[in-house]
Amino acid sequence: MNDAQVQTYLHENDYPEHILKGGRAGLVRRWHEFVDQVEHGYSLGIEDYRNDLDGRGILAMAEAEDADVHALDARLQKLLTATDVRVWESGPGNAFWDFGYPRNAGNELLADLRREKLLL
Repeated sequence: MNDAQVQTYLHENDYPEHILKGGRAGLVRRWHEFVDQVEHGYSLGIEDYRNDLDGRGILAMAEAEDADVHALDARLQKLLTATDVRVWESGPGNAFWDFGYPRNAGNELLADLRREKLLL
């Protein structure tokens, strides 16, 4: 989808204003920031982690993926552990990003994963 089609998709599916405002570029930027954050050590909790995964799910559902998004995916995939454990469902199917958690997860995320019995 082009940018206008993504914007239409987001509007028709009632995404919040901050998502609408950023459009496709905002979603890609947020995914990039998330992958960078995971590379440097994810310090937030599970709700923030899941919100970040939702952003990637929106890109997939809006068919707004490109080579840059897939390159970010490859970077993230290398950073995940316990990839047989589903930690979220950001959209239909079994997207890799919904499984596992960062190897370098901080204490808050690890505690949340333990609380939800998702930590191996």
